[in-house]
Amino acid sequence: MRQPGNEVQSPRSQARPVVVLSRCLELEPVRYNQQVIPFSLVTALQPHVTFVPVCPEVEIGLGVPREPIRIALVKGEPRLLQPATGRDVTAEMDDFSARFLATTGEVDGFILKSRSPSCGTKEVKVYASPEPGAAGVAKRAGLFAAAVQERHPGLAIEDEGRLLNYEIREYFLTRIFAFAELRRVRASGAMAELVRFHAEHKLILLAYHQGQMRALGRIVANAEKRPFAEVVTAYQEGFRHALGRPARHVANINVLMHALGYVSDGLSGNEKAFFLDMLERYRARRLPLSSLLSVLRSWILRFEVGYLAQQRYLQPFPEELQSLSDSGKGRPV
Repeated sequence: MRQPGNEVQSPRSQARPVVVLSRCLELEPVRYNQQVIPFSLVTALQPHVTFVPVCPEVEIGLGVPREPIRIALVKGEPRLLQPATGRDVTAEMDDFSARFLATTGEVDGFILKSRSPSCGTKEVKVYASPEPGAAGVAKRAGLFAAAVQERHPGLAIEDEGRLLNYEIREYFLTRIFAFAELRRVRASGAMAELVRFHAEHKLILLAYHQGQMRALGRIVANAEKRPFAEVVTAYQEGFRHALGRPARHVANINVLMHALGYVSDGLSGNEKAFFLDMLERYRARRLPLSSLLSVLRSWILRFEVGYLAQQRYLQPFPEELQSLSDSGKGRPV
């Protein structure tokens, strides 16, 4: 319930993430067969995100349309080949990846084309040999995606196939908007902004990594009186580590119950029962986290709970991006 002097102040407007995007996703017909891959999330994100489009295969001169490329073993080593022409483009792709990633500046995430031998993040087939009809013997990341993962191990890096799953999508969106806000804090050069950021993200940290939340609190306290640049660098590294794995359902439930305690005295028995039923449906993976957060936000505003109103956990990304659509494939996050 509201306490004297505890005025409700919502967090400031969300910073705009910078996201590297495969050009073939909703943007341009740059696939080997001149297709554009429909992906509604790109359209939904456009008002909120700055995209950096890229097609590594076009950038190394393969053209559109083009003969397909694949990863195949040559003398036991994976190579990026164009079987129809016999061309080996491994070196070109490695060189482009290094140059591109060295010049993009600070970015908050990547959305790449699934299963692409250049951009696929996980499930790219590796063939036993360059020969026609060779069997697939392994799976790995595409060459460009592997370079991204090596250079940016703490960032949000996903393919469009996995982002069809709502839990993976909400996790991705939470990260890119938090990382963008922290980038804005870093650019401000102000310790007060970092203190504010940490205060607004306490419930997110509580859900994702309690130990790291305490460690980040000590960094912000800055007992050693280190310069801001040093403090924010250490904080950014720790924050990305804290969000390196998705929050477990039980951790989110604990945070939601903690927040419920701030408003429960004003709720009717039916309202409490309704929310507890929602929690059980969330536990059973039949309801997205965003649905519970929407209900909780309405109660926080109703009872003017200033501390909770400032928490990014309650709306980690713009409401327009919340969606119940799901692939139904149950991909692990």
